[in-house]
Amino acid sequence: MTRKPKNTYGNESISSLKGADRVRKRPGVIFGSDGLEGCEHSVFEILSNSIDEAREGYGDKIVITRFADHSIEVEDFGRGIPVDYNPIEERFNWELVFCELYAGGKYNTNNAESYEFSLGLNGLGLCATQYSSEYMDVEIHRDGFVYTLHFEHGENVGGLMKRENGRKKSGTKIKWKPDLQVFTDIDIPAEYYHDILKRQAIVNNGLRFEFRNQTENGFETEEFLYEEGITDYVKEIAGEESLTSVQSWQAERTGRDRADKPDYRVKLGVALTFSNRVKLTEYYHNSSWLEHGGSPERAVKQAMVSQIDAYLKQNGKYLKNESKVSFADIEDCLVLVSSSFSTQTSYENQTKKSITNKFIYEAMTEFLKHQLEVYFIENPIEAGKIAEQVLINKRSREKAEKTRLNLKKTLSGSVDLANRVQKFVDCRTKDLSRREIFIVEGDSALGSCKLGRDAEFQAIIPVRGKILNCLKAGYDKIFKNDIISDIIKVLGCGVEVKSKANKDLSSFDLNGLRWNKVIICTDADVDGFQIRTLILTMLYRLTPTLIDEGYVYIAQTPLFEITTKKKVYFAYSESEKTHILSMLGDEKFTLQRSKGLGENEPDMMWLTTMCPDTRRLVKVTRAEAEATSAMFDLMLGDNLQGRKDFISEFGADYIDQADVS
Repeated sequence: MTRKPKNTYGNESISSLKGADRVRKRPGVIFGSDGLEGCEHSVFEILSNSIDEAREGYGDKIVITRFADHSIEVEDFGRGIPVDYNPIEERFNWELVFCELYAGGKYNTNNAESYEFSLGLNGLGLCATQYSSEYMDVEIHRDGFVYTLHFEHGENVGGLMKRENGRKKSGTKIKWKPDLQVFTDIDIPAEYYHDILKRQAIVNNGLRFEFRNQTENGFETEEFLYEEGITDYVKEIAGEESLTSVQSWQAERTGRDRADKPDYRVKLGVALTFSNRVKLTEYYHNSSWLEHGGSPERAVKQAMVSQIDAYLKQNGKYLKNESKVSFADIEDCLVLVSSSFSTQTSYENQTKKSITNKFIYEAMTEFLKHQLEVYFIENPIEAGKIAEQVLINKRSREKAEKTRLNLKKTLSGSVDLANRVQKFVDCRTKDLSRREIFIVEGDSALGSCKLGRDAEFQAIIPVRGKILNCLKAGYDKIFKNDIISDIIKVLGCGVEVKSKANKDLSSFDLNGLRWNKVIICTDADVDGFQIRTLILTMLYRLTPTLIDEGYVYIAQTPLFEITTKKKVYFAYSESEKTHILSMLGDEKFTLQRSKGLGENEPDMMWLTTMCPDTRRLVKVTRAEAEATSAMFDLMLGDNLQGRKDFISEFGADYIDQADVS
């Protein structure tokens, strides 16, 4: 047999991506993702160049068009990208701009003609987006000429075309279609453009964005413009009922991130107000929304907590031994938008969602501390309102946290359950794969179940009377109910609270469940069914995962006992009774309706309800629980007309079962 040679790993094994493949085969490296988010970022790279041009004072309008075939067009009215021959580089500028990563006009920040405060400092945008396009068409007006370029799948086709322009016009128009060979999804929704263009209008005073969206009915047009930028935006968010007036502060600073680094310039801008109705904090740098914050966010937190805490101390606002305010207390009533610019920026990555500049953090912290100190001195009435609202937020948060911790402690099973839960009877084994908990109806059932069970692995907790209807009650009322609290304690897994107003009460952890089976065991009569439904409804609302994961069961109890000389038969339904009687034929028997659980002898309870070999358990599913909950709500809820309609339509089917004389 000829042995197959092993793959070798030598000098010839090393290779590098070249040209368009550097982006097309690894788009996630440049755009952060090869999915829709990366595709969206490729659009922003083109848009950011037009914004940089407008911020330099060239053009006050940008038109963005979203076509139905997923192609995009961005048109600005700036100076137009230089694309002709570059004698210094000895190449055409269009090659550098559209086909060379890390090339552009924004590196030399000391040159007065370069972009001083720019979104696109990495020199990747135009080239990376061109490389990742199915096609790209470029039309540039500058110096009295019209220049056109065409690219397909990252390669230029036809070179640079140049002709004289009869009109005095300048600007750049780029139309392209993201390539599905590069991105897994190119269907950028209109909502993305709404969001990004509004944000850019907010941080670029007076710059008008026109969005054209192609639909079945033609082009829908929308404009975004904030003449006063972040100040107008804060006023818009806060409305007419803010606690304080809108403050707008600006400053410029020069400094460096490290002693061995060169100085750079920073422009700081902050607009803010305080409100007891709305809250918002947003951070922008060089027009890019810092979704993950970074240096400006850290500065705002530091400055706000420091100055407001100092004000509260100086004016005796704290109670004796009261803890210091946190930024969460301030943020809850703060509307603040920060927009900063710098000639050098350290982004956390190419997607520009966070910046890490040490000097920006230090400069902004010092700037905000000073402005807040002056503001509080000059506006004592507003300072008092801010202090009062922040303390209200703080004390409310602490009260809610105390309530949550107390509730968690109340519902926790880490204590000795036998001493804390009335009439709960535990089992001996600690093996979670065997432990079963029976939720039984009443004290009498507790006695017979206790005597009839296998104490090694079966535990019991009685439900004393009908428990609270968890469909209609609020969480506060539910958790004050002793029966429900006891059951949750015994289960040990906490509760799932999906209400936003009570989300802090949620403490569910499936790993805390102490049981392999949670078995609802009630009498087979009307009252028993109602109690079973109430328990099931409670579990469905507070611990639905237990149902989803198959931990909840219903123990079927027999309706009839049929006794012969040789054997006792149990029938769990009318049809089973009929079948057993037909099977007995002429044999003599006695027939009686089964007693309630509390009247059963221990051996009978074990045989019919508790013995794993002879009992009947029904696993509760999500669909069954939802149907039960819906029916229960219909029968006992607030929908009176729905209940009337149901009884009118189906009442005759149940008349024989009605307990009336």
